[in-house]
Amino acid sequence: ATRTKSAEVERADSGIGQMPARKWRNRASETLSSLQAWEAHRPCTDCGERDLPVETDVQNCNQRRADLCEKCRKRRTERKESVLEFVNTEASYGEDLRIIKEEFYLPMQAAGLLSQEQLQGIFSNIQELIDLNENFLEILQEEIDQAFDQGDSDLMTVCIGEIFLEFVNMLPAFQTYCLRQSSSVNMLNALEKEKELLRIFLDVSQNDNTALRRMNLRSFLMAPLQRVTKYPLLLSRIIKATTEYHPDHSSLREAKSRIESHLEHINMKTKQEGNTWTLRSFRQDSKKKREVINIEMRETALKTVGWLREETRFVMEGSLQLAQPPDGQWVKKGSKTLKFQNMQVLLLVNMKRVSESSLESAEPGPVKDAVLVLIRDKNNGKFHLLREPLRLSNCIVSTDPDCDDTFELIEIRREAFVFRDSDRARTHHWFRQIRRYSRELGSWKKRRNALPNIMISTPHTRP
Repeated sequence: ATRTKSAEVERADSGIGQMPARKWRNRASETLSSLQAWEAHRPCTDCGERDLPVETDVQNCNQRRADLCEKCRKRRTERKESVLEFVNTEASYGEDLRIIKEEFYLPMQAAGLLSQEQLQGIFSNIQELIDLNENFLEILQEEIDQAFDQGDSDLMTVCIGEIFLEFVNMLPAFQTYCLRQSSSVNMLNALEKEKELLRIFLDVSQNDNTALRRMNLRSFLMAPLQRVTKYPLLLSRIIKATTEYHPDHSSLREAKSRIESHLEHINMKTKQEGNTWTLRSFRQDSKKKREVINIEMRETALKTVGWLREETRFVMEGSLQLAQPPDGQWVKKGSKTLKFQNMQVLLLVNMKRVSESSLESAEPGPVKDAVLVLIRDKNNGKFHLLREPLRLSNCIVSTDPDCDDTFELIEIRREAFVFRDSDRARTHHWFRQIRRYSRELGSWKKRRNALPNIMISTPHTRP
């Protein structure tokens, strides 16, 4: 018989035979069943669990939120309610602030019931709190509206923690109001006994003015204190309903920690000033203690430089070791010959505001000024400045290859300082940040491509 080449054979079947074809059809059917089963029990997009209920009714299946287990659907509902509660209570607080101004402050001012100094003593920085509330509430409401417009009915894209941290500068304003609260109430009590017209006005307002809800002025003046102490509770509720994989989870925890630290700081300042009242106490761990200390140092630094709080950014802060060397001697002998002392150092930058409509614009404006504030370690419960702030526009920052664990800052025509951190990498980070602003702001930078050594009379050239 003549052999026939395989290429010349014409096949009329599938080429895989009857048995393999039957197995392939069975395998395809099993695969389809597996895909349908996975579709019915697909993992929850929030937690990854596979306990989604099986829906036999097509209409019910379309109505339920896809890819979410029962636990996560409930959690999303709780988160949405907590976010809306945060925004709605902020709006109610803002309404109470406007009542204080429009129903008490302005009428009392127009009628001449009290002098401007007396009004300032009673109402403190209420206008600052009103402005902060309006800006904060506007951003919150915009986030809510945008989420609904984009079809996010659960408000999962709304990041309360990030927004709160952007407006963290409102916390010192609450502190100012809280610390003046005791003297404010005492002044109101004394003036009410002294001035009959004031007493009549307050009584008539409480009984006849429907906008006041039959509440007196003292009740409204407590609104800022009640609001600032409620922030941790509201943030805790949102944190509880927010999965740890949510992009806002860490910001929410940071925001809660910051507000609790400020409340502890207010309590501490209240005790120092001899007041008997305190805000609601919070558990104070080591991290919060450090944050309270940082708040005190920031306040000291702001008072020293005299900048507006909303235009100030704290770039770096922490403990550094400082020495003042003899001219050029530390370069020859190394940093071991220097006598270092511990110092709290803050790097502050004054930014131009790009927009007047918000406290912190999305894009920071150009740098107007930068300073280094040197504070001695706490003594007798208070911080003390080592000297006036070092303006980096008048300083030159450099390093030496033989002393790479330190860097030198020379104030032109004045003093020289050598700094170091216990960690070498952090020392280099401090150096890069300080040198950056020194070069940006220095009036000497146009000379010879900003080479610092032309202004330093030392035997070694620094890069």
